[in-house]
Amino acid sequence: MTNLFSGGRPPRRGGRPTHIGDRIFSSFVAVVGLGVLALVGVFVLVLLNGARPSLLQFGGSYFVTATWDPPHQIFGVAFAIEGTLVTSAVALLIAIPLSLGAAIFLSEHAPGWLRDPIGYVIELLAAVPSVVYGFWGFAVLVPVMRSSIEPGLRSVFGWTQLFNPSSAGHGDVFTASVVLAIMVIPTISAISRESLAAVPREQREAALSLGATKWETTRLAVLKYARTGIIGGVILGLGRAIGETMAVTMTIGNRDAIFTSLLAQGQTLASLIANEFTEATGTLYPSALIEAGLVLLLITLAVNVVARLLVWRVTRSGAVAGGA
Repeated sequence: MTNLFSGGRPPRRGGRPTHIGDRIFSSFVAVVGLGVLALVGVFVLVLLNGARPSLLQFGGSYFVTATWDPPHQIFGVAFAIEGTLVTSAVALLIAIPLSLGAAIFLSEHAPGWLRDPIGYVIELLAAVPSVVYGFWGFAVLVPVMRSSIEPGLRSVFGWTQLFNPSSAGHGDVFTASVVLAIMVIPTISAISRESLAAVPREQREAALSLGATKWETTRLAVLKYARTGIIGGVILGLGRAIGETMAVTMTIGNRDAIFTSLLAQGQTLASLIANEFTEATGTLYPSALIEAGLVLLLITLAVNVVARLLVWRVTRSGAVAGGA
């Protein structure tokens, strides 16, 4: 049938919009999208310009040197890169099972009178400022970890050297990782819950009609269908964990050295910048800190690119399986 509102012509599919309002809207969206890319480009250029003295002075050794010695003008962030990656990884190892468990419970098993209140509380936790988490971690979690939890971990897993020896200071890598896990749980849980809730009811009914149990339905029909959204929530949580500053600064111990135990004090790129920037003088010292910020940006971009490729691969494999 022809479209009466288009003068007898069939409607166009794809291509450039013909209505003036559509063209204006498309142009506006294009400008905004290009503006975001331009803003990121300017941001990178500003960091590169500020980090130029450090880049010229240290070159590649900046990334593999674990010495941060402002009086002697020797700077290397290998210890901070290690701290950033380790705390983020441990936080995700703790947060993912708890977040998925909470999301599955709320979307699949919780009674109606309990589902909404718990969901609201989880979403509110995502809005708590990081400095509040950091103060709670320093005042409450650090003493509890030092007196109760870490001695037990050391007695059971001390042979692995991951929990031995322990630090005598205020905070360590494991405590900072636990605080990060608590911070990212609301984000991952809320997004995973929304992804699970978006699964069509027919998916569940089809699995149940074939004789699947409630757990098999959740595992095979629901989780598989919502995996792209769940992965996206995990990546958002990882992004927050990598770039978190105040909570980590208040609980990690801030020691500029490579660590081999999770109970040792450490440093992340974000906490290094927060601790040192107000004391940076001269030319090379601030430039080294700006380069640390550039490294943190590159790590974040690399993680997001890998995550985007992973989501694309999962989506593509699901589409191929569905077409087969």
